[in-house]
Amino acid sequence: MNTQVPGYLYPYVLASAVAVVAAVLTGLNRSLKLARWPETEQRSAFRTIATLLLTWAALAFGLSWLGFYQGPSNGPPTIPFGVGIPLAVGILLYLRWGTLQRAIDAVPQSWIVSVQFYRTLGVIFLILLAQGRMPGSFAWPAGVGDVLVGLLGPMVALAYSRRWPNASRWVRAWNWFGLTDLIAALTTGFLTSPSPWQRLAFDLPNRLIGAFPLVLVPVFLVPLSILLHLTSLKKLQQAEVEQGVRRPAMA
Repeated sequence: MNTQVPGYLYPYVLASAVAVVAAVLTGLNRSLKLARWPETEQRSAFRTIATLLLTWAALAFGLSWLGFYQGPSNGPPTIPFGVGIPLAVGILLYLRWGTLQRAIDAVPQSWIVSVQFYRTLGVIFLILLAQGRMPGSFAWPAGVGDVLVGLLGPMVALAYSRRWPNASRWVRAWNWFGLTDLIAALTTGFLTSPSPWQRLAFDLPNRLIGAFPLVLVPVFLVPLSILLHLTSLKKLQQAEVEQGVRRPAMA
């Protein structure tokens, strides 16, 4: 396998990561304005959340560029740290930080779902597969799954925003499909990458997934996507609880 990083990956991955961060911050800023918070509170919440997101992105970029996630094949993989730590921090912040909870409440469900259109960027795995640079045992589930999740996101969001019948069920199913896709991608990525725990693709090890800049996908975009899915499911649960409370009150 050709383990050299293709030149086109640099603008593709880096521009995509910047665009995703910009989309998330733009959506958050607009949602807070529509929520009509006091201006000082709105600015403070946006600045703090934006700083946290940008700091995370900068750390992911710096560690990736320094080769932290491209460990030796005879040592433990380091990518799981780039996935697990941001997830743990994000969940802890949500549970303990009321401002973040209120900010998420202000963001429409349809936006949280539709923004994951960026998952169609996973087509890059299929391109690398076609070029013989990535094993099929990883590229097929990761690439096809991401593209499907990304394409379905805006459709499911539209159904929910227009209150089509069973739209809530579609949102829930889409979220679980998206989470399953990410778990499958992480699992096959782990099993195909060079390490003492590699179990697949010995003839075509998945070296590129740990190389800069492609490693930004598992250590930044994947945990971000998982957090968005969890946020969507939480908002869906809250909406159903509120609807359940309203019905007895109206009766």
